Amino acid sequence: MDFVASHILSVTQFERVDIDSVFSVADRMEPYAHRRRVTRVLEGAILGNMFFEPSTRTRVSFGCAFNLLGGEVRETSEIKASAIAKGESFYDTARVLSGYSDIIVMRHELAGSVAEFAEASRVPVVNGGDGANEHPSQALLDLYTIRKELMGRSKGIDRLRIALVGDLRYGRAVHSLCKLLTLYEDIHFTLISPPELQLPENYVQEMQQRGHEVTISDQLESSIGHADILYLTRTQEERFPSQEEADRYRGLFRMNQTIYTEFCEPNTVIMHPLPRDSRGDAGELDNDLNENPNLAIFRQTDNGVLIRMALFALILDVVDKVDSHSREVSWNINRRF
Repeated sequence: MDFVASHILSVTQFERVDIDSVFSVADRMEPYAHRRRVTRVLEGAILGNMFFEPSTRTRVSFGCAFNLLGGEVRETSEIKASAIAKGESFYDTARVLSGYSDIIVMRHELAGSVAEFAEASRVPVVNGGDGANEHPSQALLDLYTIRKELMGRSKGIDRLRIALVGDLRYGRAVHSLCKLLTLYEDIHFTLISPPELQLPENYVQEMQQRGHEVTISDQLESSIGHADILYLTRTQEERFPSQEEADRYRGLFRMNQTIYTEFCEPNTVIMHPLPRDSRGDAGELDNDLNENPNLAIFRQTDNGVLIRMALFALILDVVDKVDSHSREVSWNINRRF
C-alpha cells in the first residue's frame, strides 16, 4: 500500500510487505522513543486525538508518539465534551476538526464509525478502535511484539503457535490480530473462551480457508501446553447488553504463576492488550506474574509508541527526514528499558 496521506482504518489494508515496512520504520524509531535522541521532524504539525470512548494507553501512546516526532497534540476525550453530544453529524465534525489538524486519530464505540468519519475528513484518519470491530494499531504492535519476543529464541511468526484466551467475541484487538496473522504461514490458533464468547465464525472461516489450524476450547489449563504466545483478554463488559450479563464471565479464565508453571512451556510469552482487570473477582492475569521474565505486557505498551511513530512518519512522508532533524537529548536520564 501507499502509506502517504492514507487513512489507516482496517488491517485488511495490509499485506506482509506493508507490515515489514511498518516494522522496519518502527525499529528506526527506537532512539527517539527511548529519548536517547530528539527529532523535530513534525514541528508545526498538529494531531487531532479524537477519543469519543474511554482510553488511556491508546490515547496517550498516540499523543506521545506524535510529540516524540516534534508535533503538537489537541484532544477530545469524551462525546459529552464534543459537539456530537449536541447532535452534530460525523460529516460536520470531520470537516471541522480536519481543518484544525494535519492527521486525526479517532476512537468511537460504534463499529464503522471511524470509516464514516474518514470519508468526510480532509486529512488522514487512523482508527484508534471502533466498537467491537477493529483496532489496527494494536494488532500491529502486538504482531511487532510477537516478532521481537520470538527473535530472541530463533523463531519467526510463520508456524507460530498462539493461544487466545477470554472474550474473543467482542475483543477488537483479537479480531485485528487474527486477521493480520492469516497473512503468515502455518499458524496454529487455539481459541479458548466460553461458548457464548467465541471468536465470530467469519474470522474462524478465514483462518481455516487460508490453511491455518484452528482449535476451539472452553478449557484453559488443558489447552495452553504448546503455545509460543499466550494472549489473554479481559471481558469487554462495555459491549454487553447489561452489566449483569457481563458479570457472568468475569474471572472465568484466570492465569497465575502456578497455572503457568504447571501447564505452559517454560518460555511461553504472556501478552495482554490491557487494561488487565485487576479487581478481585476478575484477575485474568494475576499480579504474581509481574516478575515473570516472559510477561511481555509492558514491552507491548513500549512497542506501541514505536509502531505509532512509524505510522505517523509513513503517512506524513517524513521517514527519510527524521534523522536529519534530530539532535542529542539535553537532559540526563536513567530510565530502565
